[in-house]
Amino acid sequence: MAARMTSWLSRPSLLRTLFSQVRLAVRLVREPRVAMLLKALPVLAAVYVVSPLDFVPDIIPVLGQVDDLGVLLVAIEAFSRLCPAETVAFHRRAIDEGRRYAPMSPADQVIDAEWRRED
Repeated sequence: MAARMTSWLSRPSLLRTLFSQVRLAVRLVREPRVAMLLKALPVLAAVYVVSPLDFVPDIIPVLGQVDDLGVLLVAIEAFSRLCPAETVAFHRRAIDEGRRYAPMSPADQVIDAEWRRED
């Protein structure tokens, strides 16, 4: 089983995806367009990871760490899915292009409207 887990963790695409999700979550936590209540989700998951209270105690060799990692991954995935789609797309493009963090500007969001004067 140890050899199987080592080969699973040695996949560069898996680790790259994991780090990409974490980078996206950090950018979304800093984004002003994301609701404050929603930002609590990854923060609470991080608190759970460092907390001594666990679903599976960390004393159990592999399962204790896997449950912490699972809670963190599920929280990050739920957070990115619950954030506004245009905000997630903006920050994914920024990560792909290698741009530094900058919040979405109002020019990035277009509101198509028609103005009429009532007489």
